[in-house]
Amino acid sequence: MSTLRVTNVKDLAGIAGFTLTTGGITANATLIVGNITINGNVSGSSKYIIPNQSGQSGRYLQTDGTNLSWVEASSVSGFRSMQVWTSNGTWSKPSNCKSIMVTVVGAGGGGSGYTEAGGAGGMSQRVIDVSNVSSVSVTVGNPGGGTNYSGCGGNGNSSSFGGYCSAGGGVGANCSQQHAGGYGGNGSGGNLNVHGGGGNGHGSHHSYGNHAGGRSYYGGSQPSSHRQSNYSHRHEGHSAWGAGGNGSQHSNRGASGRQGVVVVHEYYG
Repeated sequence: MSTLRVTNVKDLAGIAGFTLTTGGITANATLIVGNITINGNVSGSSKYIIPNQSGQSGRYLQTDGTNLSWVEASSVSGFRSMQVWTSNGTWSKPSNCKSIMVTVVGAGGGGSGYTEAGGAGGMSQRVIDVSNVSSVSVTVGNPGGGTNYSGCGGNGNSSSFGGYCSAGGGVGANCSQQHAGGYGGNGSGGNLNVHGGGGNGHGSHHSYGNHAGGRSYYGGSQPSSHRQSNYSHRHEGHSAWGAGGNGSQHSNRGASGRQGVVVVHEYYG
């Protein structure tokens, strides 16, 4: 069997073509392929070769500017996860998390027994670079309790995310002034700090309803009803985090406020 050995194959102009060396073929100019069928694997270091896809289900192709590689979806940049606290705890940084947005809401103040309602907790929101942070303590404020006629409702407690930001609790009804609703707490330390809504005060001695507690960042207070009813007090949990407690009337007890909350949105990449 005869063997033909060549080092170059070129077109008639002697410009384009291939150079053959031991174990390799190099195109002398741009190689344009209209249709190609490969019977086997393509490998090498070319930037045009996609890494093997076997076993890479659910992953994304990523480049560092030089090489291509498959990565987990959790390591791709952008919003990837969220954690919520309705009681004290600790935030621990997930792997590959680079920054977070924290929303802190204080607890609501309690309502009183002559329709006066408690104020809502304040809100603070902050974006934090956590590249060099591993964990942060989380404090969630307890709500102020409701009270009977002419009493001072309990003040809501503050919520905080370590020393980064905090939100004060709402003031209880009848505490700052007789027959007045409690005023809202305020946020501090955040990129955005907001007061909670104030609770409604007593309208008149002939009022026929229990007045609504202050609205928090996340929403309003318990449902209200006709006087002589303890309806709001029985449904204290049907309210938004941080909302003030509704007032009641005469011998009925005002509703407690709602506890605070801390929400952490986690961003990757």
